[in-house]
Parts: sequence; structure tokens; C-alpha cells
Amino acid sequence: MPANKSTLEPRNDPAAGKKPSLAESATSETSIPVSGEDMDTLANSEEFDTLQRDLDQALAKADEHWKLYLGAHAEMENLRKRTERDVQNAHKFALERFFNELLPVRDSLEMGLAAAGETTDIAKLREGVDLTLKQLSAAMEKFGVHEVNPVGARFDPHQHEAMAMAPTDQTEPNTILQVVQKGYVLNDRLIRPAKVIVAQALPPLAR
Repeated sequence: MPANKSTLEPRNDPAAGKKPSLAESATSETSIPVSGEDMDTLANSEEFDTLQRDLDQALAKADEHWKLYLGAHAEMENLRKRTERDVQNAHKFALERFFNELLPVRDSLEMGLAAAGETTDIAKLREGVDLTLKQLSAAMEKFGVHEVNPVGARFDPHQHEAMAMAPTDQTEPNTILQVVQKGYVLNDRLIRPAKVIVAQALPPLAR
């Protein structure tokens, strides 16, 4: 039996064996979906770039702060050295002006002693000593030193030192009768209390 022609001959299908065009191939390639792993890689890259920029800015800021610290440290070190030098000079020369004021007093005393060998005039010697004492008092007051001579004042243990008590009815008790040795204050600070004799009330039998 002869074979069926339709089964022996190939079908005339236009699409069979046809190769896809270049445009179709390109469209097919670009339409491939991006996987989740690729998206994570892209995100990590952007995050890394951001972190790198932040790190660079932080390093630049740290470098700026370090330079400021070094400058401030150097300035403080210079200030400390200047302060130490000023303190040392103050200790060395604090009394320079005071002694310059005392030198004329010393000169007066020396001239008084020289004059005492040439004359026996007591009045002139007394006058010379009095002038020298005034010079000394003026020099001390110029530097804030004042005498404490509290005759007739109330006894103050913060300013005075009682050497003795003297019973009397001529003045109120605790009144200073006599100053044995003057005291002195330096700019309102006591440097030596006045040594005094203080009045005491008479015993009852002596009244």
C-alpha cells in the first residue's frame, strides 16, 4: 500500500526553523529579572560608600581637633612657664621697693651716729632720731604697714596680747592701760599683736 503523502512530506510551518532576530534576542536578555542577591550587593555597595564618606569626614574632624589640642597644649605650657618665672621673680624682688624706701632711713642712722661722735648736743641727737623714725614710719605706711597702739581701747584678743592685769578703779575693766610693745598690721592683716597691760576691777575689799 502506498504511503500517505501527507505523512511523508514535512509540514510547511513558517515558524519552524526560523531564528530569532537580534532585536528579539536583546529584548529577551534585558527582560531577565534581577535576583535578590544582586539587589543586596547593590545596597551594600551604596552603604559602604556612605560609610566611607562618613569615616573620611570623621577622620578630618579628628585631625582638626588634634591640631587644636596641640596648639592649646603648647599655649598652656608657655603660660605655665611664664607664671613660674613671674612667681620666682616675685619671690626674689618682692622686697626691692620696700628696701629702697628703707635705704634713706639707714643713711640717716649712719649720719646720726657719725654726728654723735662729734658733738654732745643731746637736743640735736634727739631731733635726728625723731626725723629718722618719721622716715621709717612713712616708708612702712607706704607699703600698707600701720602700727597698733591701743591705749584706752577695749582689749581685743584678736589684736592684743595681755602681758598683765592691773587692778584699778580709774577706768572700766578690760580697758588697755598701757602698751608695752606696739603691734602692726599689714594691709589689715595682723603681723604682730600689741603687748598690753589690761585694767582689772578692784577686789571687793579694796573698794
